[in-house]
Amino acid sequence: MKRIGIYGGSFNPPHIGHIQAAKQAVEVLNLDKLLVIPAGIAPHKDMPDNTPTPRHRLDMLRLTLADCPEIEVSDLEVNREGPSYTWETIQHLKEMYPEACLILFMGTDMFLSIDTWKHPEIILANATLGVFYRGDKGEAKAIEEKKAELEQRGAKVEVVQNVAIPISSTQMRRQLAFRCAGEFLPEGVLDYIRENRLYDTRTDWKNLPMDQLEQVVVSLLNPNRVKHVLGCRDTAAELARVWGTDETDAARAGLLHDIGKAIDHEMEGTHVALGVEFARKYREKEEIIHAIEAHHGDVEAKTIIAYLVQAADAISAARPGARRENLENYIKRLEKLEEITGTYPGVEKSFAIQAGREVRVMVKPEQVSEDQMVILARELAKRIENELEYPGQIKVHVLRETKVVEYAK
Repeated sequence: MKRIGIYGGSFNPPHIGHIQAAKQAVEVLNLDKLLVIPAGIAPHKDMPDNTPTPRHRLDMLRLTLADCPEIEVSDLEVNREGPSYTWETIQHLKEMYPEACLILFMGTDMFLSIDTWKHPEIILANATLGVFYRGDKGEAKAIEEKKAELEQRGAKVEVVQNVAIPISSTQMRRQLAFRCAGEFLPEGVLDYIRENRLYDTRTDWKNLPMDQLEQVVVSLLNPNRVKHVLGCRDTAAELARVWGTDETDAARAGLLHDIGKAIDHEMEGTHVALGVEFARKYREKEEIIHAIEAHHGDVEAKTIIAYLVQAADAISAARPGARRENLENYIKRLEKLEEITGTYPGVEKSFAIQAGREVRVMVKPEQVSEDQMVILARELAKRIENELEYPGQIKVHVLRETKVVEYAK
């Protein structure tokens, strides 16, 4: 019996993580063929405003997987009207391949929520679930419990550990805005994005009105930081009015002062340095660039706007609830931080320090290589962002120590 895999998603945009996941699915699940099916209209989530058309995402996927003969990119859901429901896709494929074993490829979150999907009984009756997970202890337990429950209902489930690159399409869209996503995009895809002016890669930010600039900045930043940034913008503009200087430039500098935090855990450099680089790429005024560079005192403030942004940053950060929390919540946050970072395979211990602004993760050198440390740090930072509410930012410090002991006798 042929084994045919099904890998669906928005692929917005497709990146090397998708390639690795697809190739891993073919190998580990012993597939004869893998169908990669981009959604026409995703039923479970709203797509960002600058999302390319389904046809563009289909074309990018075909470029991405052109050199993989065992993988076929299907336009099944792109051609179908209405939301792209998985049960309809499974039903259609069962008619196309009546004798084949269909294996629906999914991650942990999708697997654990399968009963919330539309007509899950049709999916479970006609396809095996191929579940990829990261190897986290708590995650493994939840998967085993769900697997046992579904198998009692007659479902078939195959579970494998995922070693694909931990990078998301959200991160890709941020990096495209910073024009630094090339290393994570397959050959030809970045050129396609630029040629078709996708993901605002050709946008001239210098000419964007403030309301449009705000939309872009908010879409790039972690939601935890948005209130502070908008508060800094408003305060800087108000201070500029009082001091008789340009309110628009002050507001723009306040809005952009923390833009480097959008990717400071994905690229080398402080958020200040990355913000300055970003502002220069998009040809912001020197007064605005200087205000970004000086807002934490990395360089001496030399303009009124730079001083005003420093003040606005401090005022916004000190607003009620911005960086204050009661003792109980503070302790819970530190415990959760250590729990998140301490349960990964290869992690020996983790310690939250600097009042929770930094976490140090000690790994076992025989299980985690130097190259894997980089991937682990990125994945931990992303998981902290998704699962923990915290003021400011948290530095993830992964440490690997090798000791050799010998005795002179």
